[in-house]
Amino acid sequence: MVVDRLGTTFAALSDPTRRAMIERLSRGPASVHGLTEPFALSQQMISKHIAYLVRARIVIKTKRGRESVCTLRPEAIKTVSDWAISYRRFWEESFDKLEVVVNQMKKEEV
Repeated sequence: MVVDRLGTTFAALSDPTRRAMIERLSRGPASVHGLTEPFALSQQMISKHIAYLVRARIVIKTKRGRESVCTLRPEAIKTVSDWAISYRRFWEESFDKLEVVVNQMKKEEV
């Protein structure tokens, strides 16, 4: 289940427009109109990007009167961060072991 969610999250993060939207939302909620302004994209295309972020559970979209407001769900990004940290530990341990082997080989050459 977590892997499937991560796959959806990574797919959502793979697009530079969606990453830019997430960057903007990291500073606070924004209206759909506000998210549209920096991009040379149609409202329809922006709505598709937002829908993708909502499906990935990265963004929550709520209605405030006639306006739709998007808010970042930091816990979705934390899941990705936690996953990456676990692999970072693995690679750091692997490199440490490799360093020991290389140093041992150098000693044996002398």
